[in-house]
Amino acid sequence: MSIRFDDQVVIVTGAGGGLGRAHALAFAARGAKLVVNDLGQGGAASAAAIRVAEEIRALGAEAIADGANVTDYAQVEAMVGAAMARWGRVDVLVNNAGILRDKTFAKMDLADFRLVLDVHLMGSINATKAVWEIMRAQNYGRIVMTTSSSGLYGNFGQANYGAAKLALVGAMQTLGLEGERYNIRVNSLAPTAATRMTEGLMDEAALARLAPELVSPGVLFLASKNAPTRCILAAGAGGFEVANITLTRGIHATGEDAADQIEAHFAQVTDRAGEQVPQSGAAQAALELGKLDLMSADA
Repeated sequence: MSIRFDDQVVIVTGAGGGLGRAHALAFAARGAKLVVNDLGQGGAASAAAIRVAEEIRALGAEAIADGANVTDYAQVEAMVGAAMARWGRVDVLVNNAGILRDKTFAKMDLADFRLVLDVHLMGSINATKAVWEIMRAQNYGRIVMTTSSSGLYGNFGQANYGAAKLALVGAMQTLGLEGERYNIRVNSLAPTAATRMTEGLMDEAALARLAPELVSPGVLFLASKNAPTRCILAAGAGGFEVANITLTRGIHATGEDAADQIEAHFAQVTDRAGEQVPQSGAAQAALELGKLDLMSADA
């Protein structure tokens, strides 16, 4: 096994079961020291987190259980502080904690919309902020966001969840740019797995083939020393793919009838032949200006 995490400290949020547990055990098997986070009562580690930490120690690795609520920045800071006090560094953060509050948008209470955003989006941002300066100072860090196909492509009844999950991709894109000079690489995992969150969403036959352990190799890769940055890796049932947010070649349309030109040539606007993946928002702007310059030169 060439990918190793010996002497590295890894924090996995939402690690009391499902994907988080599978991730934590996979890191431990490759030499990492683990902070196993799962929401407990009054800041204490949950019984689930304690069980997973015990499993890791049984493997001969080091682990501490933590019950921080990722929506509470003070609790997240304390979690990171405990890791620093014990081991003196944090090398990897896997933002995995999440909840579901599925309903159609017409029936969804806005409080449930906010709660899902708070846990998935702000929970990940809180944890990332708490480790960011540590990783900058040590000139090394690997951060994995957990996005979803629901955010990338949509899913009926999951407007709140999808909004949070795609927002994490946006955060990844900018944090990857800002962290590059400090050797901090930020990626996103889009998993499909049988967990408590997916119970009732798929039939039993499909769930049986979607073991969380089949997703965890993707996390190990995205958190490794040779990891890419700003990658969206989809994973499930042993399959791994990369999702990209692309830009078609499109058209150039100006003047009072620009909207009519878009309508008339929309097939060309949507034609995916020659599509690109801009490396930043500024790169997209440059593409638009380049199209304008080309039109001006032809005039």
